[in-house]
Amino acid sequence: MPELPDVVVYVERLAGAITGRSLERVRLASPFLLRTVAPALSEAEGKVAQSVRRFGKRIVISLEDELHLVIHLMIAGRLHWRGAQAAVPKKVGLAAFDFASGTLLLTEAGAKRRASLHVVRGGKALAAFDRGGLEVLEADLSSFRAALRRESHTLKRALTDPTCFSGIGNAYSDEILHRACLSPLALTGNLTDEKAEALYHAARDTLSEWVERLRREAGDGFPEKVTAFREGMAVHGRFGKPCPVCRSPIQRIVYASNEANYCARCQTGGRLLADRALSRLLKKDWPRTLEELEERLSSQRRSAGEG
Repeated sequence: MPELPDVVVYVERLAGAITGRSLERVRLASPFLLRTVAPALSEAEGKVAQSVRRFGKRIVISLEDELHLVIHLMIAGRLHWRGAQAAVPKKVGLAAFDFASGTLLLTEAGAKRRASLHVVRGGKALAAFDRGGLEVLEADLSSFRAALRRESHTLKRALTDPTCFSGIGNAYSDEILHRACLSPLALTGNLTDEKAEALYHAARDTLSEWVERLRREAGDGFPEKVTAFREGMAVHGRFGKPCPVCRSPIQRIVYASNEANYCARCQTGGRLLADRALSRLLKKDWPRTLEELEERLSSQRRSAGEG
């Protein structure tokens, strides 16, 4: 799912392309994309785009007459900037927004259609999409600590909760926690002031650095390689690969439809975290530490060699 760094760059490039220009036509290729009935989508046609901004992971295109197009890309939705009147891709195309300067294409890979478009009028209707999460790059340390400790959650859940923090998802929460040397399952209520401060700086540094990196990658163009798995990430999507700090193999726990990637040596004192499914399955056989895991793997290799 595109997160804060990706969405920031989308917004910046889109603002440069369409602000002050009229939305001439909207071509809807998938009826499942549009989630509102009134105002009608057709009312947006002919209106001038006044601004583009980010609400968490959503992108808001504000038009004349207080009309707002609210786009949520979800997991597989992506934006593409093409020449005027560009064709909508047949299999993955959801919509095309035609401006005189070019066409914004909205696509979504896969069979499931989760991306959404809402058309709303007025500031009150738009405010309903603001989940209230703290903007980490604009917050001071005391505000960050307050948001972190508002409820008792694991750090992983707190960082990805849009009512706590804005725009952070599965990928960048992994990166933030690795930089802060904190376990994804540590509880917010147990965090010392010093560790909360470390997490604050890790979050700001990680997000800022990736925004700058993605800006450089896009160059003068529109970002086209938006993915949750990027070269240069420390732990996310790197299960089994060496930690860039200590060279220990990256571990992961899987829960529901998400996962947490972490370095046991850097983040949990060498202790392996077990998800519920593995804990129930392996019970006492679950290796508790990296050393136990390495011994078991070494034993398996020796057995395979003897066989």
